[in-house]
Amino acid sequence: MSRTNSCSNVSVVGTVNDVRAQVANARRNGHLIGLVPTMGALHAGHLSLMRRAREESGFLVVSVFVNPLQFGAHEDFEAYPRVWDDDLEACREMEVDLVFRPNVTDVYPAGCSTRVDVERMSTLLEGRHRPGHFQGVATVVTKLFNIVQPDVAFFGQKDYQQQLLIRTLCRDLNLPVDIRTCATVREPDGLALSSRNVYLDPAQRGQAAVLSQALRRACDDLRQGLGVSQVRRRLLEQLESTPGLDVDYAVIADPQTLIEHEEPLTEYVVLVAARIGRTRLIDNMIATGPVN
Repeated sequence: MSRTNSCSNVSVVGTVNDVRAQVANARRNGHLIGLVPTMGALHAGHLSLMRRAREESGFLVVSVFVNPLQFGAHEDFEAYPRVWDDDLEACREMEVDLVFRPNVTDVYPAGCSTRVDVERMSTLLEGRHRPGHFQGVATVVTKLFNIVQPDVAFFGQKDYQQQLLIRTLCRDLNLPVDIRTCATVREPDGLALSSRNVYLDPAQRGQAAVLSQALRRACDDLRQGLGVSQVRRRLLEQLESTPGLDVDYAVIADPQTLIEHEEPLTEYVVLVAARIGRTRLIDNMIATGPVN
């Protein structure tokens, strides 16, 4: 059964057949298909992805689906913010062509038992702290790519490990989708935009700014030639000395593999994850090696 409605030229559909019909029509008309996968609760970071996608594709699809497979047993699936009216208005303002808003049963029909696992990448960092999370991400992204069949898909750098995992997924499964990684959008004090920021009270919001401050200092230290182990120690000390901040990890790694190295590299990725109260935040920055 078809479920379709519209809002000022934005078509909203909930079934796989409806998505495929509209995408096929756009492709017949010569359009490049762009996809921005989201879980809704859209903020300026999502809008920056849509803006880039709008520039690079002739037919823009945005998915709005809170994926249950990527939430652990004690995570916030039920509490995850769902603000559909605001999301739809944001899509309209960004001139999105098609919003795919499926139910869980549209994505995972009864009896669905197939899962996608990017083995090594799924066990590092976020994967270590959130078992099963990246299997859920890889599974839903593979399904979205099969449903929409985009030419290009857009992801944010804030979820650095996620975009790297999706690049690996496309390479390993020969999925013909170009992946674009777009810069992290930040608040004036440096805090990376996240749908989970709404959980922070005013005091916690102030504490959260230390994540980007610590990352920026680590990048400066690496660029000035301080040793990786020393920079990592200074990074941890700054984070752990912040009241109310519980650090999950703070690492300096190869940006292509997420393997931690002690020897100097020409480029690093510095990644942190921490809890403030019940809210878990992640962030990262790319750093260059010493300037000769």
